[in-house]
Amino acid sequence: MLIITFILLLGLFFGIRRAYRNTFDVQVQKVEIPLDLPQNKKINILHLSDMHLENLSITPQTLYEKVKDLNIDLIALTGDQLERQKNIQPFMEYIKVLKQLNAPLGIYVVFGNHDYLLHKHHLELFRKTLESHGCIVLQNENRVLQLGDTVLNIIGIDDFSTRRSNIAKSYEGVKTGINLVLTHDPNVVLHMDDVPYDYLLSGHFHGGQIHWPKPYHLVKMGKLARMKIIKGLHYRNGKPYYISEGLGQTGVNIRTGCRPEITLHTLKGKESEKITRAS
Repeated sequence: MLIITFILLLGLFFGIRRAYRNTFDVQVQKVEIPLDLPQNKKINILHLSDMHLENLSITPQTLYEKVKDLNIDLIALTGDQLERQKNIQPFMEYIKVLKQLNAPLGIYVVFGNHDYLLHKHHLELFRKTLESHGCIVLQNENRVLQLGDTVLNIIGIDDFSTRRSNIAKSYEGVKTGINLVLTHDPNVVLHMDDVPYDYLLSGHFHGGQIHWPKPYHLVKMGKLARMKIIKGLHYRNGKPYYISEGLGQTGVNIRTGCRPEITLHTLKGKESEKITRAS
């Protein structure tokens, strides 16, 4: 009996050790999406989600090394950056390395359910600190960019899981153009059948994080999870949306059956009718 117990504990130790090491094994995904853009026009978006600074294994420098050679026009952070006030300044070290990438269209941030664990005053401090570092924070807001003959509407829908989403307010003033939606909880797409968007970026599910044998714990996280839609590229009524597996972890700093993710999304003219996903 003692031998069996010892073997089981040894197996558990090595399993947890492996699951912890997985949190350092960041995969860089590349996705191409054909849109109504001029033939020679591309927009490259670096997408980071669920950084969870409290359980983030990679350093700012490691992040920089992973992305420094990518051609990036815009950076999107789709929520759950942190949940403790003491981590606001340490998070800015990651923002500083992202700024070194010199994305000409800027850095855009939306909040997730864990960001809203901050006290109201600390959340406001977080927003102001992000803005002081050149980020654009969108809480049911949008920005309109004129890129030559192309209009890019960046629409930030606030966190759906905490009932802060206001789709109508997010779209105020938006007219024609390419609609890029940034949000945290992808379940909001189930309420956007009649809302025009060309591409939506989100996170929230961590790819399951503990995806073994199946991520049964996600069933409480909304209809998409119960439909087994928890990561990657999907379509609803012909409209594409992407769910990042996230860069950090929550609860415990381990991953099984999934890896931390950085994604480069390339929006390009429909003449190239190809969508790829590669590491």
